[in-house]
Amino acid sequence: MALKPTIFKFTINLSDLNKDLYTTLNLTVAQHPSEKTERMMTRILCYCLNAQEGLSFTKGLSAIDEPDIWSKSLDDQLELWIDTGEPAFDRIKKASRLTKNVFVYSFNSKSDVWWSQEKDKFAKLPVSVFQFPWDEIQKLATLVTRTMDLSVTISGNTLYIAVQQEALEVNWTVLQE
Repeated sequence: MALKPTIFKFTINLSDLNKDLYTTLNLTVAQHPSEKTERMMTRILCYCLNAQEGLSFTKGLSAIDEPDIWSKSLDDQLELWIDTGEPAFDRIKKASRLTKNVFVYSFNSKSDVWWSQEKDKFAKLPVSVFQFPWDEIQKLATLVTRTMDLSVTISGNTLYIAVQQEALEVNWTVLQE
C-alpha cells in the first residue's frame, strides 16, 4: 500500500515590504512521503516570496513534469515556474522554453557544490537562481506543526518569521538574476 501525503495547514500574515504587499495566506500543503520538512518549508518560503494571484502548489514530487509552484493565466498559459532544490540543467532549460519567468531556490547542504558545477550552464538561460542557507532552513523546520500561524515579513533579502514564541531570520543570496 502506498504511503499517503501528510497535510499541513498554514495561516500566514505576509508583509512584503519589497512589493508593498500585505495579505493573509491560507495554505493547505501536502508533504509527499519522501519529502523532508526542510523542503516543504522552502516551498512555503518560495510561495511567500512570489505571492500573487493565481499562484499554486503543484503535485510536486508526484509529477516530474511540473515545478513545485506555478502560476498560470486564465487561458491556462504558464506564467511562472518555481523549482526548489538542485534541479538538473535540462529540466530548467525546458522550463525556460515554456515560460519566461523561471526561478530556482536552492537550499540544502549540497547547494554550493551543485551551483559550482552548474553555474556556467545556467548562465546561458534566462532564469533566476537563489540560495537559502541550509542551517536557517533546518532551524525553521524544527518549528513545524501540522497547523501553524506564522507572521512573515520580507525586507531586502531577508524573511523575518515569527512562529508562536519563536522568531528567526531566513536570508537568501541571489546567485543569478
